[in-house]
Amino acid sequence: MSSDPRGTQQANVPPRLADLPPRFWAMLVLTGIGAGLGAMAMMAVLRLVQHLAFSYHSGEYSAAAARHSDWRLFAVLALGGFVTGTGLWALRRYGGGTGGEPTEIVWSRTGDLSLSRTLLTGILSEVSVALGCSLGREAAPQRTGAAAGAFVGQRFSLPAEQRRLLIACGAGAGLAAVYNVPFAGALFALEIYLATMSLPLVLPALLTSGIATAVAWLSLSPHTVYHMASLAVPTVSVAVFAVLLGPVMGVASAGYVKAITWASDRRPKGAMLLLEPVVAFSLLGLLAFRYPLLLGNGVDLAQFAFSGSGALATLLLLSLLKPLVTAGCLRSGATGGLFTPTLSFGAVLGAALGHVWVLIWPGPFTPGYALIGAAALLTAAIEAPATGVAMTVELTGAVAFTVPILLASVGATVVSRRLETRSIYSARLTPIRQAQTKPTSGGSERPAT
Repeated sequence: MSSDPRGTQQANVPPRLADLPPRFWAMLVLTGIGAGLGAMAMMAVLRLVQHLAFSYHSGEYSAAAARHSDWRLFAVLALGGFVTGTGLWALRRYGGGTGGEPTEIVWSRTGDLSLSRTLLTGILSEVSVALGCSLGREAAPQRTGAAAGAFVGQRFSLPAEQRRLLIACGAGAGLAAVYNVPFAGALFALEIYLATMSLPLVLPALLTSGIATAVAWLSLSPHTVYHMASLAVPTVSVAVFAVLLGPVMGVASAGYVKAITWASDRRPKGAMLLLEPVVAFSLLGLLAFRYPLLLGNGVDLAQFAFSGSGALATLLLLSLLKPLVTAGCLRSGATGGLFTPTLSFGAVLGAALGHVWVLIWPGPFTPGYALIGAAALLTAAIEAPATGVAMTVELTGAVAFTVPILLASVGATVVSRRLETRSIYSARLTPIRQAQTKPTSGGSERPAT
């Protein structure tokens, strides 16, 4: 070992940094461009179907749906279930499946993605969400970005390890592009897909997410997704609330992940796939007569919580119904993301508990309570603390609340992990794949790439 400290190798910079040749970096740029274009295309599908269904142009999607009659609302949801079930049945029977699961491929180091089938599945997912399904819109751009990486890697015959890295970076880039969160998108690829923060992987993830986000600005908004009133510097009361809220959100996260696991393990097969989405979507349509905020991925519900206008009883009821309808849609066989539904669940629950807190420690109610709850539950449910915190801050621009967000997120993740070892991503894998991606003793469920 060199006695000169200037010659000491930094721990996060192993020699394998040199293993990524110039050709790989060129493929990385192509993956970023593909992820950005894919995000634009999927959001174009979403907006077109939302307009056809509820004459939606801008503002809140749930408000546009609520302006129509109950019969129109129910008919659109029932149609959504029919389209979802029929489309998935046809893909499985005649198309060879949905194209592959990016997390499963990277974690297990087996298999690959089909670009064509992934695009078809993504379009169907966006149609389902546009017609009211309570799942996230980010799944399609994430999978499309991953498929772009797989396609480039296959086309140019990259080694298997480099192809998996392209898939992971493409997935993070797709998420970054659709939500305008380039830093969080890179962390998503690193923490959730690759389970490491070493420099050889940080640089590709950052580059891909940055390129995809910049490309998506051609048609998607460059602003934060959520609008919050200017938040004052957190008080001692808010800090104490964050510390106490963490374990509560950890328990809620564990229960939520168990519900997602239950729903994922019982998705219909064969002819039942034609029926169950219609039933689940129709039930959601009936609930939406009274609670239209339950429709869609949950962005309107989270914004409602962040606005600070909801009453305690309403917030409590919505925090119960949103995870139930999300699990119900997933159970029916529908495809979609869980990121925004999870965030919105945490936001309304955090806002509700914030109303209770100001009765215990008198003071003004702040939308920051919803923000802390959203970050804590999201972080615990995805088991990726850096990603969860960065995602919440980038989505809202609420940098001032970073400290209480950190306090609550750490507590929530520790408690949730004690009660439930799976995340909302590993919970959706088949039991066989779950066993393959889990270590025999301790450690992360995700093998490092």
